Amino acid sequence: MHFLALSHRRGAHALCAAALLAPLGALAADLSLSVADGPAAEATLYVALYDSAAGFSGSKSLAAQTTPLRGGAAQLRFTGLAPGRYALRVFADENGNGKLDTNPVGMPIERYGFSNDAKGNRGAPDFEAAALNVEADVQTVIHLR
Repeated sequence: MHFLALSHRRGAHALCAAALLAPLGALAADLSLSVADGPAAEATLYVALYDSAAGFSGSKSLAAQTTPLRGGAAQLRFTGLAPGRYALRVFADENGNGKLDTNPVGMPIERYGFSNDAKGNRGAPDFEAAALNVEADVQTVIHLR
């Protein structure tokens, strides 16, 4: 009987520990992104995820991914994000050189976009314009321009 009682207590402790840890896992969220209006020809999509205004303005991303754009569209996901505000920058590398090309006055000549389809005034929008609230799984779309 003593063994069963001890075994039962250990099982109860394991259940309590699992119950305490379960909410921590529940706090993680996924950010799913669909990109539309890309070039018809195959290109590589570069995506950067930011978790602060300082990171966004300084181009210091929290995470980044690349994926093929096919037929002007792509889908990807950032998983396990803590609840918070996040912003995305994307561009289609149409010529395969690994960077967003610009004209002589600095305007992009390859397609690009931001979360919330935010637009800047003679430059990138600020973090607040592009920020998404991620408290649970979120799906968003960015239309390239």
